[in-house]
Amino acid sequence: MTMTRKIRKAVLPVAGLGTRFLPATKAVPKEMLTVVDKPVVQYVVEEAMEAGIEHFVFVTGRNKGVIEDHFDIQVELEATLRERGKTAELKSLEEMLPAAGATSFTRQQEPLGLGHAVWCARDIVGDEPFALLLPDMIMRDSIGCLSGMVELYGKVGGNVVAVGECEPDQAHKYGIVGKGEDLDGGFRITEMVEKPPMGTAPSNHFINGRYILQPGIFDILTHQERGAGNEIQVTDAMLKLAETQAFSAYRFDGETYDCGSKEGFILANVAYALDRADIKPLVANGLKGLLSRA
Repeated sequence: MTMTRKIRKAVLPVAGLGTRFLPATKAVPKEMLTVVDKPVVQYVVEEAMEAGIEHFVFVTGRNKGVIEDHFDIQVELEATLRERGKTAELKSLEEMLPAAGATSFTRQQEPLGLGHAVWCARDIVGDEPFALLLPDMIMRDSIGCLSGMVELYGKVGGNVVAVGECEPDQAHKYGIVGKGEDLDGGFRITEMVEKPPMGTAPSNHFINGRYILQPGIFDILTHQERGAGNEIQVTDAMLKLAETQAFSAYRFDGETYDCGSKEGFILANVAYALDRADIKPLVANGLKGLLSRA
């Protein structure tokens, strides 16, 4: 088995403005919009906790203080719940919290792209491999996406990205990877292409927002020039890192909801509502009625 350093830290870039959800995100961070009764970012943190992550690095911007407050104890609320005998609600609040001292918050300051957001976490992550989770993406399966990635990483080391499959005629919309040697749960990556022109994609396997990266990415990002959208792109830095380090893909076969889009956010709410025994009957009946009129 390959000797690898444990993945202890996760970086969550939460500095985005969320303009696609205005006016809802004028004063509320897009990461705090709720899917049923939990903020989107909480689903992502819970996925990381399940995978054994010990420290969470949030790369924030202005007006994001509510995220920090969410992952903290609210003394008055908990006291009130205790007084009223709301034990289930109190337990849910306790279980969602990372351990004391296990969260760090750093400012991106300028919207210079995902690669720049990752670079802003360099001093907190230090010289160790880390997970990168895009907080807009909710991944649903019996085994968490990052848990599966950590398992694959333990076998092959190097860098691991999660991939899903899209329709071939949609590949031009995504970051696409080339498929090489099969691995248990994934495959070796032969190439990475960001939004290839239609008809030129090496496969239909797209990068879906979960990464395990070696710390060498930080040195590359320090000197990375701006790319697509005049932003510093993490894919460009990954391509450079791939010149000297192996990249593997973890094949994620569950459901992926892009909550950075309105349609993905709505579908996530429907899917998770139908998973809830307490509200499923009313939601299901309501959906049937709405669909009959569509």
